[in-house]
Amino acid sequence: MSTKILVVFYSTYGHVYQLALAAEEAAKKEGAEVRLRRVAETLPQEVLTKMHATEAQKAFAHVPLATPDDLEWADGSIWASPTRFGAVASQMKAFMDSLGGVWMKGAVIGRPAAAMTSTATQHGGNEVTIISGFWPFFAHLGLAIVGLPYSFPDQSGVEAVKGCSPYGASTISGANGERLPSPSELAGAQFQAQHLTRIASSLAAK
Repeated sequence: MSTKILVVFYSTYGHVYQLALAAEEAAKKEGAEVRLRRVAETLPQEVLTKMHATEAQKAFAHVPLATPDDLEWADGSIWASPTRFGAVASQMKAFMDSLGGVWMKGAVIGRPAAAMTSTATQHGGNEVTIISGFWPFFAHLGLAIVGLPYSFPDQSGVEAVKGCSPYGASTISGANGERLPSPSELAGAQFQAQHLTRIASSLAAK
């Protein structure tokens, strides 16, 4: 039986969506059955229009919305959200806060989970978003945290501005969203997803 992996994301302009797609691809290459899911947008259309996000969000409007059942179905999960002042986006937080029933049942205790993010600048909060935004949530649900190990060597270089850290894959979008995820950052997302899928497979086989 295939390992089941959930990739759940929120994206405003598509940067995090690209990380999620890279993660989905890597998990599938490991033989996993993958559900790619987005969380619901909570901003009014008027606000999205003023933010010039309407067109960008059309690229992933076809992705089904995440539900608590998706998390219970999965042997492992990958979570991705842009940072908002050092925390996950409110849209992602709203979905996380809807999972009280999963927590009450202890339905996902012991299953691995990984986090990815994006920031506008190199020091815009990518590490703290994962550590303070995702990891306490993982701990409360009993999820086992999976980072991005240094066996992914590209996170160690200093020759260029780039995301990714031991805590998880990330991308730097630029102040106006002009910078798309680099090959190195997408590779980090793929490596972390591969790493998580292998751990999930090992745990599911026991």
